[in-house]
Amino acid sequence: MRPSRLAVLVSGTGRSLDNLADCVRRGELAVELALVLSDRPGVGALERAERLGIESLVVPYRDAGGVEPFGRRVFEELEARDIDLVVLAGFLRLLRIPATWLGRVLNIHPALLPAFGGKGFHGDRVHAAVLESGVRETGCTVHFVDNQYDHGPVVLQRRVAVREGDTVHDLAARVFEEEKLALPEAIRSVLAGEATFDGTGQGRGTP
Repeated sequence: MRPSRLAVLVSGTGRSLDNLADCVRRGELAVELALVLSDRPGVGALERAERLGIESLVVPYRDAGGVEPFGRRVFEELEARDIDLVVLAGFLRLLRIPATWLGRVLNIHPALLPAFGGKGFHGDRVHAAVLESGVRETGCTVHFVDNQYDHGPVVLQRRVAVREGDTVHDLAARVFEEEKLALPEAIRSVLAGEATFDGTGQGRGTP
C-alpha cells in the first residue's frame, strides 16, 4: 500500500515543511510529501521545496477572483495529484473546504485556540498579542479546517509557559519547538483514524 500523499500549503518561509521532511527522513512520519502549494510566488517555502525535491505549485490568490474561485482551483490541483491529506502551515488565505475534504485538511496555529485566533492573527502578531494580554500560558493548536479562520475541531494542543521578560522572538521560538512536535503527531493521529472531523464541530483526539 502506498504511503499517504501529503500536500503542504504555505504563504511564507516553510519552516514547518523542513520539519516534516526531517520527520519523514527519520522514519517518524510515514507519508509522501507530494506537493507544496503557495498562494503567492517568491516565498521561501518554494525554495525549500525545490531543495527537498518536492513538486511545488503557485496558485496566485490575486489572480483567482476571490475566495470561492481560489478554493476551487486549489482543490482541483490537489485532486489531480491524488492528495490524501492537506496541511496549512503558515498559509494566510481563507480556504473554502469542499464537503468531501472536511476532515482531510489540518491547520497549525501558534496559540491555544480559541484564544488569539481569527483573521489577522498570524506569526509574530499572535505572540505580541499574547504578551500584551498578560496571560501566563500559550502554545500551539492543530485543528481541522472548516470555512472560518482558525476554527474547526481541535486535534491536539501543546502548551508553553510565558516567562517574565519574554520578547516576541523568545516566545515564538519556544512555541515553534512545540509546533515541530504537534504537527507530525496530529498527522499520525488523523491518518490512524484516532482524530476525526465528525460533522458536529467536535473533534476526537487529544486537545
